[in-house]
Amino acid sequence: MKRIGITGGIATGKSTVSRMLVEKGFPVIDADVVARQVVEKGEPAMQCVADTFGEGVLHPDGTLNREALGSIVFHDKEKRNQLNAIVHPAVRKRMAQLEETHRKAGEPVVFLDIPLLFESKLTHRVEEILVVYVDEATQRERLKTRNSLTDKEAMARIRSQMSIEEKKEQADVVLDNCGTKAALQKALEAWLQQQGWM
Repeated sequence: MKRIGITGGIATGKSTVSRMLVEKGFPVIDADVVARQVVEKGEPAMQCVADTFGEGVLHPDGTLNREALGSIVFHDKEKRNQLNAIVHPAVRKRMAQLEETHRKAGEPVVFLDIPLLFESKLTHRVEEILVVYVDEATQRERLKTRNSLTDKEAMARIRSQMSIEEKKEQADVVLDNCGTKAALQKALEAWLQQQGWM
């Protein structure tokens, strides 16, 4: 089974590509979804978060209060590292379990949607890297529109990640998303056919 990492930058259309793949019946393991699952009530990582940061990070019903936790870790690098040291191993473990399920089901390929694939140094987890690309100007405009941000706010978010040009350089496959959604779908389908998966 081939593991292909899907990544890109904020507002480049990575989630759109993942959705298109799911609609075509391909298995996609989404790191963001898994990261939310491992901190659900009753999960070992969730208990560890509560033990580390105090009951104040929980809602009265025992679920995670993301705002409260965010306000603790957002401005404190050490605390953010503490949180990552709890959540990241749990996410990797869960993703490996899901991969194994797909392997046993005989899937020829599984896609791992990992937004910070390069930043988190997880490239060793995949055999190929697919980057969903738009140039920075397009990225900025789409982010401003999508999140109702000012130019300055949008650029601050873009700058907080590794540049999309750098990611493009390290990609095995680049899907250009500067055009329409239909053009993106067409490019994705062409690549899937070329791989013999469609």
